[in-house]
Amino acid sequence: MEAKFQTFLILLAVLAGVALAARRFSVAPAILLMLAGVGLAFVPGMPTVELPPELVLLVVLPPLIYSASVAMSWREFKKNLRPIVLLAVGAVIFTTAMVAAATHYMIGLPWTIGFLLGAIVAPPDVVAPLAIARRLNMPRRILVVLEGEGLANDATALILYRFALAAIMVGHFSLPLAAGEFLLIVAGEIAFGIGVGWLSLRFRKWSGDPQVELTLSLITPYVSYWLPEHVGGSGVIATVACGLYVSWNGPLLISSATRLQGIFFWDLVIYLIEGMLFLLTGFQMRALYEKSKTFPLDDILIATAVVLMIVVIARFAWLYPATYLPRMLSRSLRERDPSPPWQWPFVLAFTGVRGAVSLAAALALPFALPDGEAFPYRDLILFVAFGVIFVTLIGVGLTLPPVVRWLGVAEAGRHEHAAEHEAEIAARRQALEAALKSLDALTAEKEVSDEVMRLLRARHEIRLNQLPASLDPDRHDISAAGTALTRDLIAAERKFIHNLLRDGQITDETRRRIERDLDLEEASLANREYSGGPL
Repeated sequence: MEAKFQTFLILLAVLAGVALAARRFSVAPAILLMLAGVGLAFVPGMPTVELPPELVLLVVLPPLIYSASVAMSWREFKKNLRPIVLLAVGAVIFTTAMVAAATHYMIGLPWTIGFLLGAIVAPPDVVAPLAIARRLNMPRRILVVLEGEGLANDATALILYRFALAAIMVGHFSLPLAAGEFLLIVAGEIAFGIGVGWLSLRFRKWSGDPQVELTLSLITPYVSYWLPEHVGGSGVIATVACGLYVSWNGPLLISSATRLQGIFFWDLVIYLIEGMLFLLTGFQMRALYEKSKTFPLDDILIATAVVLMIVVIARFAWLYPATYLPRMLSRSLRERDPSPPWQWPFVLAFTGVRGAVSLAAALALPFALPDGEAFPYRDLILFVAFGVIFVTLIGVGLTLPPVVRWLGVAEAGRHEHAAEHEAEIAARRQALEAALKSLDALTAEKEVSDEVMRLLRARHEIRLNQLPASLDPDRHDISAAGTALTRDLIAAERKFIHNLLRDGQITDETRRRIERDLDLEEASLANREYSGGPL
C-alpha cells in the first residue's frame, strides 16, 4: 500500500513538473505527459502501473464528458448539430468499416476482428486536440464541431464495439437488429440524461449549500452514465444530454457562491484526471513491450501502419464530401449556411487524435471466448491501438500549429475573436445600463435613503466607465496599464492586512474575509482579460 501511495505522489509531482515545462516551451501538455509516462515506465525500480479499463470507462470518462458538455453551448451545439452528427456517427461508422476492410484484405484478419479493431480506433479523442486547438486561435465553429464530435463519437464507437464483441463471442450478427437497437439506445439515453439533469438542478436548488451542490454535481455524471451503461448502452449520450441540459438551464438555478467554487473545483478535478490519464496511457508501453517479445515485430509494425494510414485517409475521405455534398444537393442549406473555405475541413480532418478511450476499449477485451479458447488477436489489437494513439497524439500535436499557420486559419480566428470581444463589451455595457434604469423602480418599492441610492448609482457608473469604448490599441494599452496598477494596489492592500494580522490588530477570521474580497477582485481582473489584455 505504501509503495502504491509513493507511486501516486511521484505521478503527481511529474504531472506538475510536466505542466510547467509545457507552458515554458509552449507544447501541448498531453504530448509531454504521454512521453513522460513512457519514460517513467522504463525507469529501473519503477513498479508496473496498469490502466484498468473499468477505471477509464466507468470512473474517468463520465466527469470528463460531463464537464465538457456543461462548458459546451447548447445553442452552438444545436446550430452545428448536422456536422457534429456527420462526424460523431457517420465518420466513426465509415472509419470502422474502412479499417475492417483494409485489415481483412491486406492483413488477413477476420471481418469481425476488423470491425472490432475499427470501432476501437475510430473515435478521435476530445481532450488532447482541443487542448492544442484552443491555443491556436482557431475559428470558434471549428472548436465547437471538434468538441461536439469528441463528446458524441465515443458513444457511437462503444456501441459498435459491443456489437462487434458480441458477434465474436456468439458467432453471429444481425445488421437490422443492431441498427434498431442503436436508435433505441440513442433515444433512451437522451431522455434519461435530460431527466437526470432536471433532477440534479432541482436537488441543488433545494439544498442551497455550495458544498452539497458541488457534491451533487460530482455525482451527476456517474448517475447519468452508469445506469445506461449497465443495461447495455454506452452511457456517453446520456451524460452529454445531461451536461447540455445543465449548461442551458443551470445559470438561473445555481447560486453565485456555488458557481464560483465550482469553477475552481471542476478545473482541478479535470486537470488531475486528464493529466493522470495521459501519464498512465504512456505507462502502458512497458507492459506492451514485455508482451511484444513473444509476438512477431513485423506483424505489429505492419498492422499498426496499415490501420494508422486508414484512419487518417478515412477521415479526410469522409470530411470533404460531408462538408460540401449536402450544400451541393440542398439550395436552402447552401443559402442558410454557405460552404466554408477548404482549409476548415482540412484542419478538422487533420485533428484526428486518438486517446485513452481507445486504449481502454482494447484493454477491456476478454482473455477468452465462451468455449475457453483464447480471444483471437487480442495482443495485436492492443499493440495497434496504442500505436495509433501514440503516433496521432505526438504527430498531430507537434505538426498542427505549423499546419494551422500555413493554412491561415488562425487569422480568421483572430478576427472572429475580436468581433466576439466587441459583442462582449456591448453586452456588458447594455447590462449595466439596464441595471441603472431599473434602479429607480427597484428602490421605489423599498425605503432607501438618498445616500444608498448615490452609492449604488456610483458603483454601476464606475463599472460602466471601466469598459473600453473599442478595441483600439491606444485604449488597450491604457486599460492594460490600469489593470497592472490595480494588481499592484491589491498586493499592497493584502500586504498591509497581513501586517495588521501579525501585529495582533485583527483576527485570522477578519483577515480571511478581507482576503476573500481581494481574491474575488483579482479574479475579476483576470476574467476581464482578453488575449493578454484586459477589458
